[in-house]
Amino acid sequence: MDPGQRGTVPLRKAIVALLLLILAAAPAPASASPLSVGRYASPIPGSVNVLWMSAPHGLIVVDSGRTLSEAHKTVAAIRAVHRPVVGILITHAHPDHVGGLGVLHEAFPHAPMYATAATSEEIRTDSKGFYALTRQIDGDDYPAVMTVPDHVLQPNKPITIGGLRLETAEFGPGETDAETVFYEPIHHTLFPGDIVANHMTPALLEEHTCGWLSDLDRLRKRFARAWTLYPGHGAPGSRDLIDEQERYIRDFRAFVAPAAAVDSPGGAAVTPGELAEVEAKVAAKYPDYPNVASLPTLMDVNVTAVAHEIATGTRC
Repeated sequence: MDPGQRGTVPLRKAIVALLLLILAAAPAPASASPLSVGRYASPIPGSVNVLWMSAPHGLIVVDSGRTLSEAHKTVAAIRAVHRPVVGILITHAHPDHVGGLGVLHEAFPHAPMYATAATSEEIRTDSKGFYALTRQIDGDDYPAVMTVPDHVLQPNKPITIGGLRLETAEFGPGETDAETVFYEPIHHTLFPGDIVANHMTPALLEEHTCGWLSDLDRLRKRFARAWTLYPGHGAPGSRDLIDEQERYIRDFRAFVAPAAAVDSPGGAAVTPGELAEVEAKVAAKYPDYPNVASLPTLMDVNVTAVAHEIATGTRC
């Protein structure tokens, strides 16, 4: 070693030691705090969530609830946050998620309303007659004329609202024909609509349980880093909700399958005795699961619909 460099070695060691001390004393970078999400849940039965997340420039609302009266309560809860609404997102066209759109639009007229073309078309046409049926149940508390979203979401393309970037993905047919989920990747927060519920009796009446199972598998893989889920019905939870929803649907199909067999007492039709037997098995395995819909005969309709789906040869 050059004698002129000998004095630099202790100096270098001292500098390195000092840097290590500084790094050790410095606080670790704070992890991202949870995304701030508010929730209004209407009363049971038929409890449905309206959710809102905090963006840099205001609040983004997800869905609108079912009835006019509940929508007014939602507006009051949102206004209590004292931040402007910068956008309204619609996951799907079922009556309990779009009935309050008119009230929200009147309260926040400058907030654009987003939905896919398929969802907006269903809101416009009521091709399944679900809105007409809901008016029979809720009467004047359900809008006579539907409010159609004024901005079109492009499926599977990200969107930025109020300074917050959200990923989107389109699913279906499953829980319904077309369903949009929203994902905030920085905080690993997923809004899956009704593809996932938490401790609720789902609506299986569209006869797409196999498609629903496929959607759940796609959801699990597509958003593998989602930590927190805010479903359309029930309390928020972890990604375990996806597995729980899958388990419920598989169990329900297994309970119904014997009643849909050709050699069963009613053949492809479900007899009153078979209906009672299936419902008893579901209640024993999944007690205290309130209905996601206000339809009082939801369980009867679910059993009949799934039996018909199985009898027509649909396999998962």
